[in-house]
Amino acid sequence: MKILWLLQTALLISLVGCAAEKPETAAEQNLLGSDRDAYGCIGSAGYSWCERTKQCERPWELAEQEGLENSREGFQTYCETVQP
Repeated sequence: MKILWLLQTALLISLVGCAAEKPETAAEQNLLGSDRDAYGCIGSAGYSWCERTKQCERPWELAEQEGLENSREGFQTYCETVQP
């Protein structure tokens, strides 16, 4: 009986030691600022890369500063047009 108990204990210890890392929870994966794009822009904070200014911009702020149409198309047209 003691041998069976020892074998079960040894099996349990070996299984616990081989357990995979705890996966991140959905909340940990979706923290504000954890969604940086290739340029480092944080989409959940409203930032998108603008090739023209070479920085992360909030489209509505850029529209106000530059007098652009406050729309996706207006932002894309402005940011994709690189000035010489």
